[in-house]
Amino acid sequence: MKKLVPDPPETQSLHDVTTLLKLANKAILHALKEGVSQQDLLKTLKATGIATFGCHDGWQRPLFAVREGVNAEDALVHVSLLLQCAEQTADEISEQASGVERGLIGATIHSIEMARAVVDALLDGRRASV
Repeated sequence: MKKLVPDPPETQSLHDVTTLLKLANKAILHALKEGVSQQDLLKTLKATGIATFGCHDGWQRPLFAVREGVNAEDALVHVSLLLQCAEQTADEISEQASGVERGLIGATIHSIEMARAVVDALLDGRRASV
């Protein structure tokens, strides 16, 4: 029998994500214990590598990608803008929803706000130390 619906894209397991977050927290705590200033901590972030996302063309080549070599501060500024757009979009959609959907969208908005607050706090800390 031929499948009508393709398999969903593979996602990282919760365990993999938790492991990555623990490693990142450990690295930050180590840097803070060693007396690395906030300015130096941002400088330790490397420029972006290539990361593809979105649709693929007929030859399975990605249509969109993050460019290689974008410095960390510029990347964080862009992430902040993307999160702001996502927040405004979700907020607008929540007005159309009802019941459970409104609660789910509200939770999504809250997660976006938290992520944006972290990014903006990193950027504000960077600007204050320069």
